[in-house]
Amino acid sequence: MARLPRLTLAGYPHHIIQRGNNRQAIFSTPADYAMLLALLDQHAREERVAIYGYVLMPNHFHLLATPDSAAGIPRLMQAVGRRYVRHFNASQGRTGTLWEGRYRSTLIEAEPYLLPCLVYLDLNPVRHQLVNAPADYPWSSHAHYAGLRPDRLVAPPPQYWSLGNTPFSREAAYVEMVQAGIPPALERQLTASALRGWVLGQAQFLDGLQAKTQRRLSIASPGRPRTRPRQS
Repeated sequence: MARLPRLTLAGYPHHIIQRGNNRQAIFSTPADYAMLLALLDQHAREERVAIYGYVLMPNHFHLLATPDSAAGIPRLMQAVGRRYVRHFNASQGRTGTLWEGRYRSTLIEAEPYLLPCLVYLDLNPVRHQLVNAPADYPWSSHAHYAGLRPDRLVAPPPQYWSLGNTPFSREAAYVEMVQAGIPPALERQLTASALRGWVLGQAQFLDGLQAKTQRRLSIASPGRPRTRPRQS
């Protein structure tokens, strides 16, 4: 099946995945991780993209971000991708592509899915058996939300601020969410929606969004009432 054209709309959260070509490693040293974070910070500010969360894995990375304009995320990913490849190739004495084609992304409905998506990102290193707990992994936004260290790249969304009236209460509530985890079915939805390009949202959200684009948003037939997009 041909891949859907990417849908990017201003003001909506987007779950983004960029993989290494043939699942190859995209980081070799801690300096590589730090370089990608620095590039994300620079270009997210230039393109007015709020980075809610991230996790850098050995052969791919995830972002959860909201752009101020439809062009923000494509420009961010193009600039970061090109500059990081130059850095990585120079440091490794290699040439050629690093990425598995274009990045994958989808819109998600904020109210039911944004915080679970942040938790999903935090738990990715645990799922891949890189660490025993999210707090042990240095290359994600978990430490910022858990109050372990500040991260200038991270712009907490309104849903996070609603977790409590004080920094301590918000951090404690968020850590509790991460410890509870997310259901396996939701984990599969978050992965599949980003990889396949289907919008992750409830029926009313999809109906409102469809009025803003001619691109098909879910795998369901147009007009069919659904509460969530089904996995393919």
